[in-house]
Amino acid sequence: MPDRKADQALHDKTDWARLKTLSDDEIERMADADPDNPATLDPDEWAHATIRLPSPKMSIHASFDRDVVDFFKQDGRGYQTRMNAVLRRYMEAQQVAKTKA
Repeated sequence: MPDRKADQALHDKTDWARLKTLSDDEIERMADADPDNPATLDPDEWAHATIRLPSPKMSIHASFDRDVVDFFKQDGRGYQTRMNAVLRRYMEAQQVAKTKA
């Protein structure tokens, strides 16, 4: 039986042609402006950082609307992880709401 994961090519979203035209200064400026760049975080933000180990996953069978799955799959590999992250944020928001009620 063929390994489907091995057969799936990684989809590279990097615009290498554009990247080659940028100077080092431009790249540094872009990195500094990126809110997801850990190097740009204020030291006070790091003071409140927490380490969370991932919880073990439970394998289930679930059915989703096709357009929902297509939406998450459009960004390539890791779509199930992204779906899990959305469900986790919803769960956490509901838990906070119940605590405040």
